[in-house]
Amino acid sequence: MTGAIPPELGNLSNLETLWLDDNQLTGPIPVELGNLSNLESLNLYNNQLTGSIPVELGNLSNLKDLRLHNNELTGELSFLMRTNLERLSYEDNAGLCMLRLSSVLVWRERLSFVAGPICPPR
Repeated sequence: MTGAIPPELGNLSNLETLWLDDNQLTGPIPVELGNLSNLESLNLYNNQLTGSIPVELGNLSNLKDLRLHNNELTGELSFLMRTNLERLSYEDNAGLCMLRLSSVLVWRERLSFVAGPICPPR
């Protein structure tokens, strides 16, 4: 697949798994994906996605597995602490990281798998 992720995917309210990895998807992650209240697994790795991660993804209380590695994403991910993530991978992006806060570091330790950088000190 090539091009942008269709925002209309956010209308699939019963969707539990969305794997769009290993494509040539470009552009931002649509904020509408934050409407997928039953989503448990979101794999967007190995694409050419850009921009920051929509904070709306932090509202996905059923999300357990989020894989964003190998894109061109930027920004900070501490808002994901509101989720029930068990697996998170976000390495090899343009500037995606987690703040170096004690609450974030404790949360990261609870994940069964995490791969990605802590933001450098400011």
